[in-house]
Amino acid sequence: MITLPAGARVLLASRPVDFRKGAHALAAMAAAVLGTDPFSQVVLVFRARRADRLKILVWDGSGLVLVWKQLEGGAFRWPPVVDGVVRLTPVEFAALFDGIDWTRVQAAKRIPTPTTAA
Repeated sequence: MITLPAGARVLLASRPVDFRKGAHALAAMAAAVLGTDPFSQVVLVFRARRADRLKILVWDGSGLVLVWKQLEGGAFRWPPVVDGVVRLTPVEFAALFDGIDWTRVQAAKRIPTPTTAA
């Protein structure tokens, strides 16, 4: 499992990319197409045409980190192929990375702060 930097946003590119692209080409594409700064607190997730592969790009403060993962069985659950970007919570990202259907993962409901009885 990948540990996300505190406060990181997870952006999922909804269109497949050419998986021959390296870290710098994906960073340039993130800036141009997704309109985000790849050298900030953002985790960028890209998929190949075949939904069994993904690349994750993150700036760790000293350099770009590129993670490539291929599922040996099955495929990553991906949103419909449309232009744009999808934002994921850290829990949804963890499910996606593990090959689980992240659309079925729900964040824990917020527990209201107790109040004193008057």
